[in-house]
Amino acid sequence: MSDNFRRSPCPVAGILDIVGDKWTLLVVRDLFAGKQTYSEFQKSPERIPSNILADRLKRLLEYGIIEKEPYQTRPVRYRYALTGRGRELGKVLKAMVAWGEKHIPGSRSVIKP
Repeated sequence: MSDNFRRSPCPVAGILDIVGDKWTLLVVRDLFAGKQTYSEFQKSPERIPSNILADRLKRLLEYGIIEKEPYQTRPVRYRYALTGRGRELGKVLKAMVAWGEKHIPGSRSVIKP
């Protein structure tokens, strides 16, 4: 990540610059849950708008959190997967899941990263 995009040298601020909005973390959550394609992400219960989904996938690709490969040529469609760097976010999501299940009544996880 370029220093031009960083708010400060704080690692918390740095990670928030990359994945610090609801939609980005939900896309990462869906990848851990086994979703791979654009249409699968759009079927999530949170109903991410298509323009936001396209932007978040682009951002995650830029930062090396995910990678993509074509699975269809006409029209070209891509399958997305977490990189090693992206899989390391599983620890963060697991901590968030544990906290949410403990402190948010009625919450339940669709994944166990």
